Amino acid sequence: MKNITDRHEYILKKIKENSKVTIQELSEEMKVSSVTIRKDLKLLEEKNLLYRTKGGASGTNPYASDRPILIKESINSEEKNKIGRKAVEMIKDNDSILIGSGTTAYALARHLESAELLTVITPALKVALELCNKANIEVLQLGGLIRSNSSSVAGQYAMRILDDVSCGILFLGVDGIDLDFGITISNITETTLNQKMLSTSQKVVILADNTKFGRRGLGKVCNIEDVDYIITDNKTSRKYISALEDAGIKIIIAD
Repeated sequence: MKNITDRHEYILKKIKENSKVTIQELSEEMKVSSVTIRKDLKLLEEKNLLYRTKGGASGTNPYASDRPILIKESINSEEKNKIGRKAVEMIKDNDSILIGSGTTAYALARHLESAELLTVITPALKVALELCNKANIEVLQLGGLIRSNSSSVAGQYAMRILDDVSCGILFLGVDGIDLDFGITISNITETTLNQKMLSTSQKVVILADNTKFGRRGLGKVCNIEDVDYIITDNKTSRKYISALEDAGIKIIIAD
């Protein structure tokens, strides 16, 4: 298959079927050199038909960007609400929990009620404001420099408070879940704080809608095996669910 038009049609068809391709498989299947495939991928990317990745290409942008929280709130809002409601089912009376920043974590806060005492530790201002007037919920707001994009604090002040606390469950919103690279967010400043929250918690629950799978943010929070649960929606690819379950992670579908 040496005709450039045929090659391009084949590449786009493979990406539509599998969401991504590798240079090696395309080279073997079309019986052309890897140099030719790289040139083809470059031309298709210039036409905005795919995104080049290391060793191949993807139909969607595999890299997450640090977008303002007000913009993120409007993206997949229905799925995030379902995930938030499902996450509440994991919380018991008299628990002490950590809720991270982000719109899916905020969805959890909106649906959270407590019949008995519950302690919530959070760096997120929106989460704290949502919970501070709810009966029987005590809120420990972490301090530090407030990032306008996320309405959340980060830095050493917040981490010092975490030195002196321990909690049962961390509910963490993320920007990327990559089977090879791990769990990521798009801001490097908040990455360190999320790593600290991870070490403070007995269980780690990732809240992620279907768009977060197969993507990478700038900052790596942890490896896949450091996660206990992932709560996602019913649009998430079975391929990712099976791979994560094989890694020992409990996947909960919010439907």
